[in-house]
Amino acid sequence: MTIAKPSRSSTGAFRRAGRAMAALTVVVLLASCSSKPERPKPAELAPSAALIGVRQAWTARVGEVTFPLQAQAAGGTLAVAAGDGTVALLDAASGRDIWRASAAAPLSAGVGSDGKLAAVVTTANDVVALADGKVLWRQKLPAQVYAAPLVAGARVFVLAADRSVTAFDGQTGRRLWTQQRPGEALILRQAGVILAVGDTLVVGQAGRLVGMNPINGSARWDAPIATPRGTNDIERLVDLVAGVSRLGDSVCVRAFQASVGCVNAARGAVQWTKPANAAVGVHGDDRHVYGTESDGRVVAWRRADGERAWSTDRLQYRTLTAPLALGRSVVIGDSTGLVHLLSREDGTPLNRLTTDGSAVVAAPVLAGGTLVVVTRNGGVFGYAPE
Repeated sequence: MTIAKPSRSSTGAFRRAGRAMAALTVVVLLASCSSKPERPKPAELAPSAALIGVRQAWTARVGEVTFPLQAQAAGGTLAVAAGDGTVALLDAASGRDIWRASAAAPLSAGVGSDGKLAAVVTTANDVVALADGKVLWRQKLPAQVYAAPLVAGARVFVLAADRSVTAFDGQTGRRLWTQQRPGEALILRQAGVILAVGDTLVVGQAGRLVGMNPINGSARWDAPIATPRGTNDIERLVDLVAGVSRLGDSVCVRAFQASVGCVNAARGAVQWTKPANAAVGVHGDDRHVYGTESDGRVVAWRRADGERAWSTDRLQYRTLTAPLALGRSVVIGDSTGLVHLLSREDGTPLNRLTTDGSAVVAAPVLAGGTLVVVTRNGGVFGYAPE
């Protein structure tokens, strides 16, 4: 986890004398991270159970992934990207390139895609839209972006780190509207929450899930998942992180190192929240919401009321990705490049897959009928049931 200050000059967060101590605290915190005690040893793994058959169907490559990648599956395609600006749209069945292009700059966020148009954001705060192997347009934003843009309804929606939301015309790049929420002094260099639920644009802003009219950006509802607490900016930092479980109108999310909760997105009503401590998002099914905690525990909460259904420490201290609920399994990647398939009923191991030995850097996704994971070294691995 990295804490940063917003780049939007109008906030002036760290230029005010009242923020000087917070700025110093951030420096101290980051410095202390380099000298913190050695991380606990990862849990020893039992021999692979191989209780369900899975085979590697294909592999592909992009460059090294140096930003918070969100692989995007849509219409039998998979959009992936590398830190150097490479963007590729792959055929999910074969792993072959449909097209490949460059954003011509290092990336900070991506990939959003509807199966044809792809959108990424560069470290220079440029939103770049690509299709058919070429750049269609680029537009400058005044703030950094870490969440993949949402491509939906012939538009591109961007959630920036200063909590602003901007809509662009998908084909021309014309700016349609921008809505700004008052910014906090600190932000996370991590992907946030942005998705479409019916005719509502749903975004995470600080510790709240907000429903917006996609036509003009006006707020329809505002649902709190976590409330800032503490006496300084670091202790009060609250953000919703990418990795969402949506089932109909039910949207379940995680607030960074604070809680997990579900909201009815038709009414904007909070259904439940429960304390939880992790930095990556959740996934789920009609019965459970699944998450990986900071210490490597895997937890299932009942979707109906948030009560804990089960937890397991078999993957403790292995630095896990957000999960994917798939078939009988909960699929999770780890920092050694392993992919773990656990039972959705009780968390017991069902199988274990290998990649290239570098960390799995994005939550696993289902593209068509193929399970796909992406590693730090740029390996893209497609798996299929036997």
